[in-house]
Amino acid sequence: MTNNVFDLIVLGAGSGGLAAAKRAAAHGAKVAIVEGDQVGGTCVIRGCVPKKLLVYGSAYRHLLADAASYGWQIGSVSHDPSVLLANVRAEVARLNSLHIGLLEKAGVELVKGWGSFSSSNTVVVRHGDGESRQLSAERILIAVGGRPHRPNIPGAELGWVSDDLFLLKSFPAHVVVVGAGFIACEFACIFAGLGVKVTQLVRGDHLLRGFDSEASKAVQDGMEALGITIRTAHSLASISGTAGELVVSTQGGELIPCGGVLLATGRRPFLDGLDLETAGVAIEGHRIPVDPDQRTNVPNIYAVGDATDRINLTPVAVDEGRAFVDSVYGNMPRRVNHNLVASAVFSQPELASVGLSEAQAIERYGSDDIRIHRARFRPMIQALPNRDPKVLLKLIVLKASGKVLGCHMVGDHAAEIIQMAAIAIGMGATKADFDRTMALHPSVAEEFVTMPN
Repeated sequence: MTNNVFDLIVLGAGSGGLAAAKRAAAHGAKVAIVEGDQVGGTCVIRGCVPKKLLVYGSAYRHLLADAASYGWQIGSVSHDPSVLLANVRAEVARLNSLHIGLLEKAGVELVKGWGSFSSSNTVVVRHGDGESRQLSAERILIAVGGRPHRPNIPGAELGWVSDDLFLLKSFPAHVVVVGAGFIACEFACIFAGLGVKVTQLVRGDHLLRGFDSEASKAVQDGMEALGITIRTAHSLASISGTAGELVVSTQGGELIPCGGVLLATGRRPFLDGLDLETAGVAIEGHRIPVDPDQRTNVPNIYAVGDATDRINLTPVAVDEGRAFVDSVYGNMPRRVNHNLVASAVFSQPELASVGLSEAQAIERYGSDDIRIHRARFRPMIQALPNRDPKVLLKLIVLKASGKVLGCHMVGDHAAEIIQMAAIAIGMGATKADFDRTMALHPSVAEEFVTMPN
């Protein structure tokens, strides 16, 4: 029985669960981590990592197009998406094996199968062969992540969700992307970069709700320049047909024939099959509510990451998992600061931001108390090809103190630049601090420290 008794059971071997399990083992805890799928979670297996590889692959389209202006005579080129997709899957398999090895090295026991609560201290793991194993622990951490949500419309089963795209062997000639969020925009650009005709249906009047509206508009302009047809105020009504020969019907009665439909219409915590009610864990809507210490309403059960549906980003889940473990097992109590989290959209052009958007700053402080500084220009790398889109850099500043409330960028390497800006803003940097910083010339990022007052 001692082989089934642990200090901590982690449900889910995604980013948050892996970080918590390894950190807890390093603090001396006996840890089991339960996973029925590949190890790595959404980010590694069917999210951030394989998606970013597809972004890189699709970006070669404009790099090759620009090459002639720099004197490179390439001649005719062709692209085989099946090679890219196969190579991405091979990299995912490598990372899965890597994470399994890291768990073993850390002394964490990986229990393969799907776990469900049989009490507040016990979990039953059902293995793929039909056998089961009961584990018990003083504490249990729920880190099961989220899954794509299919809309409740006729024919929804005919469409893809984002998970499905990484299993494809090729892409059709025309894809309809449904949604306006970062997943919809990123995959619309990936498809377009790989030569697929893309129609994007957006229920509202703009893309990327929650991001700065000026930055979102800059992304939309860039996407349309790629040849993506974006139809705002268009809601999906149904999908009909057979695989590869589909027809999308909109609420307005328009019929759009296509080869595939991506339903990028949101995600929800993956709580199916956990039997949370058996353990007495409360659910609020589709999420597990937690306190600032990641504790659920049951004192020995905790939750992190997308299962809590607060800020569904990999680094947030990782930090929440580590903060929980450091507090409970490491005698280093701390809580995650969710108030200043940088985020990025790996669209083409790329968008990244940290802090308040212009609308959020106006809502909090009033339009008379903030000042907007911006730069919009064609970056040097696009000078010889003489093409858009232009880069957008934007600072939102509180007039009274000069404190920078928000920093936003649309353009190549935006995420890399904003990651560094997040350090300064997290330390309370002012516009004067930016101005005192010597520019690194010639670079795009130097515009952040040379904007006129």
